[in-house]
Amino acid sequence: MSYAAAASLQAAIYEALSADAQVASLSQGAIYDALPPGPVPALYVNLGPERVRDRSDKTGAGAIHDLPVSVITDGPGFAAAKTLAVAISDALDGAALSLARGRLVSLDFLRARARRAGAGREIEIWFRARIDLV
Repeated sequence: MSYAAAASLQAAIYEALSADAQVASLSQGAIYDALPPGPVPALYVNLGPERVRDRSDKTGAGAIHDLPVSVITDGPGFAAAKTLAVAISDALDGAALSLARGRLVSLDFLRARARRAGAGREIEIWFRARIDLV
């Protein structure tokens, strides 16, 4: 097993979301790995933690990465967050991302959860990435 492609996968996801016209417009470019100091926008995207499992075989090393992308809003309703979450899902589900390390075999929607978070709302969209290390 290897965690070697984790940073490369995260960078590729960030780049894909930032380059997607719909996601960039709806989030107004507020896509974060770590929240910036000070106030945050009313609606933003946060790249979350991940779980990684070995998927090596006789042909080489590989891993499965399960990772959430969260849409967070301080608004009272889900409409804006769901619209942005749909755009994120459209941008990433089945995407053929280029990694600086390793080869992305697949990137697929896994599950989602919408919930109240204090006075706001949060939608976690989980994706599963299969990576071969070549």
